[in-house]
Order: sequence, then structure tokens, then C-alpha cells
Amino acid sequence: MSANRQFPEGFLWGAATAAYQVEGSSTADGAGMSIWDRFAHTPGMTLNGDTGDVACDQYRRYREDAALMADLGLKAYRFSISWSRVLPQGKGASNPAGLDYYDRLADALLEKGIEPLATLYHWDLPAALDDRGGWLNPDIADWFADYAQLMYRKLDGRVKTWATLNEPWVVTDGGYLHGALAPGHRSRFEAPIASHQLLRAHGAAVKAYRAEGQHRIGIVVNLEPKYPASPAPADLAAVKRADAYMNRQYLDPIFKGSYPPELKEIFGEAWPEWPAEDYALIAQPIDWLGVNYYTRNVTRHDETKWPLKAAAVRQDQAAYTETGWEVFPQGLTDTLLWVKQRYGDLPITITENGAAFYDPPTAEGGRVQDPLRVGYLKSHLNAVLDAIEKGVKVEGYMVWSLLDNLEWSLGYSKRFGIVHVNFKTQERTPKDSARFYAEVIAANGGAPLAKGG
Repeated sequence: MSANRQFPEGFLWGAATAAYQVEGSSTADGAGMSIWDRFAHTPGMTLNGDTGDVACDQYRRYREDAALMADLGLKAYRFSISWSRVLPQGKGASNPAGLDYYDRLADALLEKGIEPLATLYHWDLPAALDDRGGWLNPDIADWFADYAQLMYRKLDGRVKTWATLNEPWVVTDGGYLHGALAPGHRSRFEAPIASHQLLRAHGAAVKAYRAEGQHRIGIVVNLEPKYPASPAPADLAAVKRADAYMNRQYLDPIFKGSYPPELKEIFGEAWPEWPAEDYALIAQPIDWLGVNYYTRNVTRHDETKWPLKAAAVRQDQAAYTETGWEVFPQGLTDTLLWVKQRYGDLPITITENGAAFYDPPTAEGGRVQDPLRVGYLKSHLNAVLDAIEKGVKVEGYMVWSLLDNLEWSLGYSKRFGIVHVNFKTQERTPKDSARFYAEVIAANGGAPLAKGG
């Protein structure tokens, strides 16, 4: 491989986290409770009863983390804002201490030459709004737009790149269809409603930004390419359903003004009809798209799998991460090319990409060797370069994650960070993957991506 493969000039190198996963102090200083505070404190909902009460304590250690990012040469930090920290009831009176925290965080990043990228919603709905129906209540589009407007007025200018939602598919699939994530519902009827209200909220927040903001706004989706397990017609049909459900359900309404027809087949009588004005709201033009990529799915037809009638096929001779995801960098190239072909030449940032592999609870001798993660990042960065060389406008890459953190219902059992966190002492130790990433950033690609290992 050539040592001269470099990313475009000005490519934005960074790392990503989410509020509930790293901040801690989630109900401190006047903040309200979120659905994740409630879910994690419900017995049996998270592994070992783990909660985000302390997490990585970034609420108090944000300056230390900004200095750490600067030491690694990061140019950007993608964080999310806790809606209930700034609006304890989800609407109405704001919490000055919560707003001040994000004020200070943005300033601390900029002081270190790090661009703040803000995501308005990364799964932590205010519990007070969940009590009013949450993502099932059509009023939530207005609630979300009001919250978004509050944050635009506070941070726009320092924050120049905004995302409305992070991974709405996970919100709906985990939170409303299968019950594995907050708020823990399991309903074929609720899932499409939640998806639609998420998209309406996204559209309303984009519309609000056009009135208030001066920079860029978009949305972040997780995409997982689906490959047929065989050429059998049943498997090909299963791929179409799986792709419509995960990949096209959110992008088609935004870019094409309609849902994929396969969704009606998947949900049957639970699939609603929506008014034309909803589609007009959802299809507000956006300035950029965030793509989260972790793995692919080789798909076969399976009558027993509800509601998709589709199942993943584990691949022989393939490497898998601790979360059971196949390491398949070609899927990232394929995904980026697919987005360009289907939705047009929109600027894209890889807003999450990374892997959980086993790391010890403590960093012995001040070092954490994580060669599997180094290999994962190297292969996937090369996959991004392949897509760029084929004409995809990729502007930046945010590794997931900056820090080992709370992996939602899996608790602290899965470590995604390039920086090791000792959860007993909060000591941060950059892993070998962080050092590798720093080399890539310093060279803007080039030699670190070409050398073996």
C-alpha cells in the first residue's frame, strides 16, 4: 500500500462521546432526570445494574479531557447535549447551571484549538417528557425545536456544526420495538410512530436553525450494509426488508420525501398513513450527513425473526468484536458510495467508527496495548480513503470513542475508547490506539496507514 495516501487538506480529525455515557452528575446542579437515569436504575435493565451516575465524570473533568484531546492532536470533539440538563422538565424554564456547563465545555475546547460538534439528542429524553408520551406524542416536534432554539442561541458561532438526532433507528428499535434500551417499550404499533415523530422533530429543529443559526446542521444515522446470504429470492427479499428498515427508513423521508414501501410489509396493520405536511417538514434541506459505521450484516430469510423475517448469518473465518460485530471495512466504503449514489453529493462526516475489544480494568505500567483496535482503525481509515478516491465528499472522521464509557444496557463491560478509563479512580491512559490515531492525524493519513501490523 502506498505511503502517500493522504486525506484531503483540512480533513477534520476528532473523537465522539455521548452525554449520558461520559458526563456523570446527570441529575446534579438542577438537572432533570432522563429516561436513561430511570431505565438504568430499574433492576435488571442494565448489566450489573450499571448506571451513568458517575460514568467518566466528564461534567467535572472536561478541562482535563480537552487537554488530553489536544495532546493527541485532535481537531474536533463531537459531544451530545443532555436535554434534561438544560431543560429539567424538557420544556419551560431552563437550568442556568446546565447551560453554563456547555458554555464552559465549548470554550475549553476552543481554547485548545478543538472544534466543538454538538448533537442535540443522543437517546436521553427528559423523563418529564416521557411522562407526556415521549416520542409517541406529536407535540414533541415543537418541544424539540424549542430546546434546539435555546441551544442555538447559546452556542451557535462557537459550535458551527450541529446534528439534530443521533441514530434514530436505535432509539426506535431498542426503545420502542424490542425494549432493550430506554424507555424499554416493546410494541410493533409504537415503533413506526416513534420513528415518524423523531423525523418530525428533526425537521422542526432544522427549520428553527434556519431562523437562528449561521452555520451547518444535519443528522447522524447508523448505517449497516446488508448483503444476501445466498441468491435465493427469499434471501434477496429479506435483504430489501432489512435495508429498508435500518438504512432507508430515516434517509428516504429526508431526501426523497417518502418512506420505503417495504416498511408497510414489515409492520402490516401497525404501519400508519401520515399527512403530506409531515413529509414536507421532515424533508427540510440539510447541510451535511453524519454516518456511523461499525459492521455489516449478511442476511437470510427467517420466518421466526420478528418483525423483519430476516436473520444475520455469522461468517466463518471472520474477526468479530466483543459486541459480536464482524470486522468488515469494505462495508464502510460500500456504504459511503451507496449514500452518494442514492442521496446525492452531500458532505459526509464519519461521526462514529470504532470497536470494543478486551482491555484490562487497569492500565498496567501506564500502557494499554490494543493491537486489534489499532488494526480495526487502520483498515477502516483506509476504507474511508477508498471512498474519497471514488468521489465521496468525506470531510471528517470521529473515532468512537474518546473514552471507555457506559455502553448503555451493557454497562461498563465493553470498552470502545482509545483512552482507557479506570472506573474506580477515573484515571485516563491513552491506549496504543490513541498513539496510532495521533500519528495518523499528524500525517493526515500517509505512512501510519501504510505500515504493517
